[in-house]
Amino acid sequence: MARRTAFLTGFAALAIIAGVAAQQAPAPFGKERVTFKSGDLTLVGFLYKPEGKGPFPALIWNHGSERNPGTGAQFDSVANIFVPAGYVVFAPMRRGHGYSEGTYITDRVDQERTAHGPAAALQLVVRLLETEQLDDQIAGLEYLKRLDIVDTARLAVAGCSYGGIQTLLGAERGAGYKAAITISPAALSWEGNPALRDRLVRAVRKIDVPVMLLQPPKDASLGPSRVLGAEFNRLGKKYSGKIYPETLPEQEQGHCFGGANGMHVWAADALAFLAANVR
Repeated sequence: MARRTAFLTGFAALAIIAGVAAQQAPAPFGKERVTFKSGDLTLVGFLYKPEGKGPFPALIWNHGSERNPGTGAQFDSVANIFVPAGYVVFAPMRRGHGYSEGTYITDRVDQERTAHGPAAALQLVVRLLETEQLDDQIAGLEYLKRLDIVDTARLAVAGCSYGGIQTLLGAERGAGYKAAITISPAALSWEGNPALRDRLVRAVRKIDVPVMLLQPPKDASLGPSRVLGAEFNRLGKKYSGKIYPETLPEQEQGHCFGGANGMHVWAADALAFLAANVR
């Protein structure tokens, strides 16, 4: 089977990300809007492909809790990092997000809070993330696996915030990922939702693929790195964690490194991690 060299590190990786910090005109890389099914719902995602026939390694990018993740620079910025390194990138939008059918998760949670109170709303967050939201991620993965240009033996997953939670739950599911990069997972909810904290600790105990956990220095909480990182290490799992120093520009020190414009901070580390673990 023909293989494209997909992993660039050191100076090569830095060359790839040299233009990522300036997000004014991200390259489309054959950007294609596609649809796929999750149960009875039709969901939408954006697909980015390297040049050539492949098969290529591939990465699922899990967006956060934002209602319309496909309207900004997020997905193109992710593609700017991984596609030049030889990856197909697929960014599925879960139900109720963007152009996908279904009810937006935050609306569901708000309705539950009004009807049954804050504690019930927190429990619903956990239930939705580990059931239908995860089902949508896996449906996107199954769509990706059916593409001829994808090497299904070299699949990775990444995401930030709610997307970081989805990354850990997807890795726990054992759906075929070889490695996972989780950024700021549950940092916004860490202090206020103990059920979610406990759920992610349980996920760590079942994950059997290498995981990288990244956080900016002034994230909403650094508990995910400290608690989940300690659990990965206690269990002797393949784990790499990093909290970045406060030498970053102020706008890149907060949750998810400030979004698309801060992705260049972690790009080289992510590429090096995948180079070591997706082969």
